[in-house]
Amino acid sequence: MGDGRGAPRMDKDAVMGEGQRFKSKRRRKVSYLTINKIDSVDYREINILRRFLNDRGKILPSRQTGNTAKQQRMIASAIRKAREMALLPFVVTEMGQDRREYGPRRERSYDRGPRPDRDAPREVEAPVAEAVTEAPTTEAAAAAE
Repeated sequence: MGDGRGAPRMDKDAVMGEGQRFKSKRRRKVSYLTINKIDSVDYREINILRRFLNDRGKILPSRQTGNTAKQQRMIASAIRKAREMALLPFVVTEMGQDRREYGPRRERSYDRGPRPDRDAPREVEAPVAEAVTEAPTTEAAAAAE
């Protein structure tokens, strides 16, 4: 009935309730190091270390690369040594060719002050009245008569 780990195994086609199907587990990612049978990475192997950095220069997490904990520690220490030796940058500031199509980062709402066009109460514009000519003064009215 069960495999000794708690809940009994269910058929993936079995209906679990209101139309919900059994969700299968995702297949674990396999590391680049495991596929290529690399046991150790030195800080001088920049081409391998670059695979584990994102476009900003940050170390990718193991859930993204598929590294085991031991491999992740080895990669992280090699990247740190390579940064100290100036073989890898600490931060990538200039945009590469692949990121040039994106514009500058937008400001967050908490970074900027109130926007006058959005936050201010809107005024209702009164209809434009025709130009009013001056009313004749009493002296001019009396002279016209």
